[in-house]
Amino acid sequence: MDAIKKATILASQGKGDNLVAQLRGGNVIMGHTQFLPGYCILLPKHVTPTLNDLDLKERVAYLKDMSIVGDALLHCTQAYRINYEILGNTSNYLHAHIFPRYKKEPLIRKKLPVWLYSKKYWLEPKYWFNPKRDDQLKNKLTNYLKRVSQ
Repeated sequence: MDAIKKATILASQGKGDNLVAQLRGGNVIMGHTQFLPGYCILLPKHVTPTLNDLDLKERVAYLKDMSIVGDALLHCTQAYRINYEILGNTSNYLHAHIFPRYKKEPLIRKKLPVWLYSKKYWLEPKYWFNPKRDDQLKNKLTNYLKRVSQ
C-alpha cells in the first residue's frame, strides 16, 4: 500500500506516533525525516487523489489548515520561512509538505527546494522521525494547533 494512503488512513483513525493533530480540513503528521526540525505533512481527512477531487468546502478547509500548520511551525520553531508543496508526482494521493526553513541552513540550501538536499538527509536513520528526540516539538505543535483551531 502506498505510504501516503496508509498514513492518511492511520491519521484519520487517530493513530500513529507521528500524528500531531486532527484538524477540520486535514490531519497533520510529522514527516518521516526531521533534518529540518518540524517538517510536517498535511493529509486529507479521507484518501483523496488530488486537491481538485475535494469539494470546494473541503478544499478551503484543507488549504486553511495548511497555512495554520505553517503558523504553528513559525511559532514553535526558530524557522524564518515556511515552504508549502503539493506535488503529487510520486504518490497518487493528496498530501502537502510543510517545511520550516532556517537561517542556519547553508546559503546555497536556502535558495533551493528542500528536495535538492543530499539523499543522506532523506535516507539515513539518524534523521528519521524519532519520538524520543522529536516528541517535545510535536507536543508544542499539537498544543498550538489545538489552541488556534477551535
